[in-house]
Amino acid sequence: MTIKVADDAGITAAADRLRSGHVVAFPTETVYGLGADATQDDAVSKVFSIKGRPAVNPLIVHVADPSWLEHLAVSDDRIAALADTFWPGPLTLVLKRRSDCPASKQVSANLDTIAVRQPDHPVAAALLLAVDRPLAAPSANPSGHVSPTTAQHVETDLGDALDMILDGGPCRAGLESTVLDLTTEPARILRPGVVDADAIANVIGKIDEHDTTAGLISSPGQLEKHYAPSLPLRLNADTAREGEAYIAFRGALNAACDLSPHGDLAEAASNLFAALRELDDPARFNGIAVSPIPREGIGQAINDRLRRAAKGR
Repeated sequence: MTIKVADDAGITAAADRLRSGHVVAFPTETVYGLGADATQDDAVSKVFSIKGRPAVNPLIVHVADPSWLEHLAVSDDRIAALADTFWPGPLTLVLKRRSDCPASKQVSANLDTIAVRQPDHPVAAALLLAVDRPLAAPSANPSGHVSPTTAQHVETDLGDALDMILDGGPCRAGLESTVLDLTTEPARILRPGVVDADAIANVIGKIDEHDTTAGLISSPGQLEKHYAPSLPLRLNADTAREGEAYIAFRGALNAACDLSPHGDLAEAASNLFAALRELDDPARFNGIAVSPIPREGIGQAINDRLRRAAKGR
């Protein structure tokens, strides 16, 4: 496995590997993605194998421009408005697949839908243009584990299982995209993320905030247990118990780290996964306790990730 700086030479080398059916990790504005040519069945199969991801869990397909959707999905009047407002950016749209869609059916978990987004990161954008094909790219970590926000996180988790890691520095947002299902009327949120429900509703009108705790997995990010460290995670804690590491929000005494001393939810989201990884150390702690996080804006997404991470603990 090779870690390469995401300069022109690194992007060219990564594109060559991707076109040849290899798997390459690369940065997006949300988290690092485990990329494969979405049109190659064998390449997509490698992603599922490397992650240990259930075959019933669809992948997000990344595109360089909204015009690429013409070949992938059935048109919808709402797509253009959403793309104009939020793309490139952390909003994934679940759409009806075209009957002649060139993407592997594995990215859709054999459903008649496809999840697509245009990432807002210069490295991801340059890589997509260099490959000139859509890239299937779930988070670059073992299935169910804490998502990676640096190249070093990817190396620690997946190491020699990858052909290459493009190092573009820490991810800006640090939390996965919002997933919006446009196959229904009204549209519904299947996974909360960086783009909140109010912002989406301002563009296309009424939306449903779907209960993702049960039922058919119809998009990425719906597994009930996900984003989990190895240590037990205790939520809405005012302080740490003996042996626990404490993750604070808006300041606290004796905290191992503070997601945002000034109460900035975007900053907290950016720091969340890195904090969980740093404190997931059984040699130092017997568990991790997390301060209450306001359930507003991106705080909804933070609480969603923490709830899934703590599931069954």
